[in-house]
Amino acid sequence: MSTSTRPIRIIIAKPGLDGHDRGAKVIARALRDAGFEVIYTGLHQTPAAIVDAAIQEDADVIGVSILSGAHLTLFAEIMNKLKDLNVSDITVFGGGIIPDGDIPDLKAMGVAEIFTPGTPTAAVVEWVTSNVRPLNMG
Repeated sequence: MSTSTRPIRIIIAKPGLDGHDRGAKVIARALRDAGFEVIYTGLHQTPAAIVDAAIQEDADVIGVSILSGAHLTLFAEIMNKLKDLNVSDITVFGGGIIPDGDIPDLKAMGVAEIFTPGTPTAAVVEWVTSNVRPLNMG
C-alpha cells in the first residue's frame, strides 16, 4: 500500500427497531480481520445518524444490516440523506432478510450491493476489496 492511501474505512450499521445484530457483528469482524477499518454503530440507529457517523468518520463505505422488513424505507432514507448532503463518495451496501424481488429497486436507489443470508463472509470481503477504493490522502 502506498503512503498516500489509508485502509478502507467502513461503517457497519443497524437501522430501525431490529434488535438482532449477530450478522452485523460477524461481517464487521470479517472485514476488520481482512485489514479494513471498521466502526460498528450499534443497534437502533436512524438513517440520518448512520449518514452523519459515516461523514464524521470519513468512511468510504456504509454497510447496512436489516432483518426487520423495512429495507426499502430505510435504504431510501439513507440514500436520500447522502444525496441531500451532496455526498457521492460513500459506497452503500447491505445485507439481511431482503427478498430477491426488492434487490433491483434497492440498486436503482444507488445501493451498490445486497448480500442475503448464507453469503460467505469471504464474499463480502472480496466485494469490498474489488469495488471500493480508499479516499486518497495525498
